Amino acid sequence: MRQLKICYVSSEVVPFAKTGGLADVAGALPIALKQMEQDVRVMMANYKSINERKFVLREVIRLKEVKVTLNEETKVIDGKTAFLPNSKVHVYFLHIPDYFDRKELYVDPTTGKDFEDNAERFAFFSKATLETLKLLYWQPDIIHCNEWQTALIPFYLKTLYKDDEFFKGTKTILTLHNLAYQGSFPLAKAKKIGIPDEYVRPGKQFEFYGNLNLLKGGVLFADLLNTVSEKYAEEIMTDPEFGFGFEKILASRKKDLVGILNGVDYESWNPATDNLIPFNYSIDNLENKIKNKKVLCKQNNLQYDEKVPVIGIISRLADQKGFDLINEIFKELMEMNIQLIILGTGDPKYHTLFEKLAKKYPKKIAVNLRFDNKLAHLIEAGADMFLMPSRFEPCGLNQMYSLKYGTVPIVRETGGLADTIQNFDPKNKTGTGFSFKKYKAKEMLLTIKRAVKTYSDKKTWSAIQKEGMKKDFSWEQSAKKYQELYERAFKK
Repeated sequence: MRQLKICYVSSEVVPFAKTGGLADVAGALPIALKQMEQDVRVMMANYKSINERKFVLREVIRLKEVKVTLNEETKVIDGKTAFLPNSKVHVYFLHIPDYFDRKELYVDPTTGKDFEDNAERFAFFSKATLETLKLLYWQPDIIHCNEWQTALIPFYLKTLYKDDEFFKGTKTILTLHNLAYQGSFPLAKAKKIGIPDEYVRPGKQFEFYGNLNLLKGGVLFADLLNTVSEKYAEEIMTDPEFGFGFEKILASRKKDLVGILNGVDYESWNPATDNLIPFNYSIDNLENKIKNKKVLCKQNNLQYDEKVPVIGIISRLADQKGFDLINEIFKELMEMNIQLIILGTGDPKYHTLFEKLAKKYPKKIAVNLRFDNKLAHLIEAGADMFLMPSRFEPCGLNQMYSLKYGTVPIVRETGGLADTIQNFDPKNKTGTGFSFKKYKAKEMLLTIKRAVKTYSDKKTWSAIQKEGMKKDFSWEQSAKKYQELYERAFKK
């Protein structure tokens, strides 16, 4: 495959700034592409929270005091650069003091709501990305955009820059990570960010139920689209629960929409080499997994018992992640011979609920209401099962981590969960986990009971663990599919 120039644009990138899974993808995919000899560079905003000294950000002379204008308003932008860790991938950080010298990425901590000028913030960032490319004299074959924050780039290229020779051959990809987030704003914002009236009239590209919708515009102007699992690509075109009103819009672009599963960073998530767990182990040495279980139980003040399975949960505590189902059958769960260890933060109602339950059932449940990467690795290494009953899940990563760690997933068949977990068939003794279809608490409870019953058969359980550990969801596999997508766009 020939070498292409790929500009990867994201509002967040690990390890510099993160609120969710988008950052993980943006920090891993470009490295995998670089390893396949692609010429890839990353663009992101330079937030106040980024530690410039730690990550060795350097000034770029060409990118000092760049003037960017949108609707007659001009902002002065400075660009710096660094490498993605352990790689030769250049990351450019675009600094717009008025918009990015804030503590948080998207949400105003004083109100708990999105910043009112988020549309302007990311519109200027998008336009600054295009101006930066010109100043660097680096003509991309592909600009790979992500989510609503960068969805204006395809539009700007086909309107403001349509006669610009520099971008004559440039094609755009827009990745949809989660349709729940669309960049919806009052229509009055359109003019401020360079969208003429003709595009926001009822039924037009950027108008959606009386609002300005940046993601809709991006979907209609990008050359090709993709989302983060094959199943999710189907769901968002057919089911309102997943498509959030975009079903017909996406169906109109069915030929241009592809599902590509996110990869796993096995440099960080591999029990054989993981330096965050007490005992390393592999498919040939599962005894050390039991040692990790003992440490996990001790740290969480639970009594270790070989016969009692530990079920781990690492998640944002929200209805979308299935916590309403867990709440509904919690009494029945606590009557079972299991232990439950939860790690995460989220909806305050679930913080209150689990704090109460931890006091009521101190011998059966441990609750950790925080972000703790080391504990996350220990849960994957020490738990016997991993519960992930999401209402919808565009891709999901923890179920893939769990497979690698021999921690058998219990999931709902949706999105990436359906694409990665094969339901155990007791007749044929095949499968890598346990799954249920309907989003109902009783179905989930029956599935957990099925898993717990199977756990008592050590020979069968070991076979399920090993089948999962053999799976390869590396970024290399995903990157190959992205390369094919770029080639397709380039030929359009």
